[in-house]
This record gives sequence, structure tokens and C-alpha cells, in this order.
Amino acid sequence: MTRAPAELQTSALGSTEQAWPEDAIEVGCILDAWGVKGWIRVQAYSSDAQALFSSRRWFLRANEAIEGKGPTVVRSKPLPRLLKILSIREHGEGIVASVQDIADRNAAEALRGARIFISRSAFPSTNPDEYYWVDLIGLNVTNRQGEALGEVIGLIDAGPHSVLRIMPPGLTAPIKPDQERLVPFVAAFVDDVDLEQRQITVDWGLDF
Repeated sequence: MTRAPAELQTSALGSTEQAWPEDAIEVGCILDAWGVKGWIRVQAYSSDAQALFSSRRWFLRANEAIEGKGPTVVRSKPLPRLLKILSIREHGEGIVASVQDIADRNAAEALRGARIFISRSAFPSTNPDEYYWVDLIGLNVTNRQGEALGEVIGLIDAGPHSVLRIMPPGLTAPIKPDQERLVPFVAAFVDDVDLEQRQITVDWGLDF
């Protein structure tokens, strides 16, 4: 996919409906404040952070795993349900963003640890041979012989390509790593991906 420009900007958004989107996908989290003017430092969960760059509406939820543990999270008021992003850019190996109504470091620090969700409909379109990880999870995998290999439960970023993590039929999550089937997500092994039928066809034997 095309990489995001070094910086994207938009004017402040006006009053909008803040209902939680039914297709909300968790895409990252807020690490900390950045600078003294209210910017935040963000961690994207994918090596390709296009979803973060594509939307100016970030929905937030508290990270229950760290809430209330000492000084990690200090909130003078409830975590906002929605952030309206004014500017976002890559900075070093991370991402920084400015937010409407977050004007100083204290306000930015109060967002620390929040989980970021974005509507799936806001994701950029992909090329015919490109897929978002979230769209592959849950798909059934069969081989050319029509044998069921299982269900995609995750992916591994192996650098130049991704690897499908497949849970064999008859098992239920969570499973041990040695129970998974691992299939490289490359054209040499993947014949077809049918999102509508929720099916992936691969050139891969049951005994591999």
C-alpha cells in the first residue's frame, strides 16, 4: 500500500455524532505526551499504520490492564470517547498527533494508555492483492484437495511477508504454538482469498 505522507493536516472537526461504530477495530494506543503543546505519541499495532492516518476520528477506551496502577494513568476527568485529530505525522520510528481541545502536556498525559479504535469503513481501500490482517482473521483455510486446514487466528509479521496462524479443526482457542499451522501468506502458497465467502485456498498439505 502507498505509504502515508510525512504529515497530513485537516481543520478542526465540528460537532458530530459520537456513537461507537459497530465496525470499530483496535489499531493502536496512546503511549504518552509529546512536547508541551498537547501532542500525543502513538503506537500503531500494525507495521503499516494507514488506518491511523486515514481517519480523523479516533474512538478511545481505557486500558483496563493499567488503569489505577500508580502514576501511570492520572485523569482529572473521564477519558474522552472521541478524539478529533488535527495533525498526524511519522516521527522517527513512531507516530505523533495533535488533537482538538488538547492544548498542553498535562491534557495529553491524561490520555496515556488509552486504546485507539477506528471504524473499519474508514480504512483506506486496498489493491486487489492486498488485505488487512483484521479481514483475514476468522477465515476458513482449505487446500487444493478440499481438505480443511482450519481457521485463521492471527498473523505473524515475518518482514518481507506475513504468515497465517491457523487453528486446526477440532481445537478451540487458546491453543499451544506447536498446535498451530503456519502458512506463508505469499502467492507461491496462497491460491485465492474470498472475503465474501470467508475462505482462503492454499497449496499446503495436511502433513506440512
